[in-house]
Amino acid sequence: MPGAWLDNYRGHEILWLAPLIGLLGAGGAWVLLRIGRPGAAFIASSLTLAATILTAGIALFPFLMPSSTDPDQGLTIWDASSSAKTLFIMLLCVIVLLPIVLAYTAWVFRVLRGKITLEYMRKHGGLY
Repeated sequence: MPGAWLDNYRGHEILWLAPLIGLLGAGGAWVLLRIGRPGAAFIASSLTLAATILTAGIALFPFLMPSSTDPDQGLTIWDASSSAKTLFIMLLCVIVLLPIVLAYTAWVFRVLRGKITLEYMRKHGGLY
């Protein structure tokens, strides 16, 4: 696998869409800002960011941390991944703990709901 960086673009031409979308999104964001469409420009700039990160990921795949001295010694996705048993244990932890976290978050939002105004702060001594 030495020197395999950027080989994904040579082997699969469809992957060139990621950098193309990044460039088109940047240009589109600029145009949309100039014509006064900030919401659409935000979406275009978000698309630019996602496509830029995807471009780098495609270029490096399967490397996570390429070696600068010996291409055979780079850290790949398969070297860095957890075992199936560890992933299964983590899945069980998420199944048990995520509902607890979501319930606590919902409770906190319910307890702390409502608007805090300047008058409320002055009346209750929160503003000095």
